[in-house]
Amino acid sequence: MPTPAPVRRASGSLSSSPKERSIREREVAVATNDELQAFLDEAFVAPKVFQLRPDYRALLIAVDGIEPGESDERSEALLVRAENVAASALAAHPVEELPHIAAWREAYRGFGAKPQRTRNSLEALTRRAESGLPRVNRLTDIYNAISVIHQLPLGGEDLLQYSGSPRLTRAEGTENFDTAAAGEIVIEHPDAGEVIWGDEVGVTCRRWNWRQGRRTALNDETTSALFILDALEPLTDEQLTAAADELVGALLHLGTTVTIARRVLANTEN
Repeated sequence: MPTPAPVRRASGSLSSSPKERSIREREVAVATNDELQAFLDEAFVAPKVFQLRPDYRALLIAVDGIEPGESDERSEALLVRAENVAASALAAHPVEELPHIAAWREAYRGFGAKPQRTRNSLEALTRRAESGLPRVNRLTDIYNAISVIHQLPLGGEDLLQYSGSPRLTRAEGTENFDTAAAGEIVIEHPDAGEVIWGDEVGVTCRRWNWRQGRRTALNDETTSALFILDALEPLTDEQLTAAADELVGALLHLGTTVTIARRVLANTEN
């Protein structure tokens, strides 16, 4: 889910959960691994999503203690590597035939979306890599690069703007999604049956990994983040873990007191 132009952090309402309040109300101290893990432990994927794609896996990473900063040598090296990976892949196959992109196109059709009009975030970034990936800030640069290098959709969001833990469901069609159109803030609603990430307030990302909302988007001041790595077959569990490991390794360089927790959500009946 490529990050849009950075926006100023909006004030969010405190979560009703004491576990999440302990993270959100923190002004100086960094959240502990246990606090981050407690936040992730309440995340879930609805059974109807697994009915649509039994092979789906989500690997969630919560991180605190990030020191915001501009793009640097480390993030630049990752972006250049990602651009080279994309160039090699696209020299061998059209973008829509790359294995994991093809799987996500099929998944989109499964809930009624048209992948040629609403591209999954991996496809959008891989296409963009041909002419050069954006340089936003080192946090955004890192996760965009990891997405392309490991060929999987990867979303990054501001954890402090969450109200409750993340959940992946199929929309009723009445949920609120805050976005922007023609420079104005607008509220949209997902299509009934659409796969959406959200929290207690509303939708945080539409069509699984197509478009993020404004409220939880990363920005230049983000110090606590949530990353969502999406996987379908033929991407293996080992490949998913490798992507997460490289992301975590890069995140640990973004501060002197970075704390991280992770969790995999998978179909137990698969």
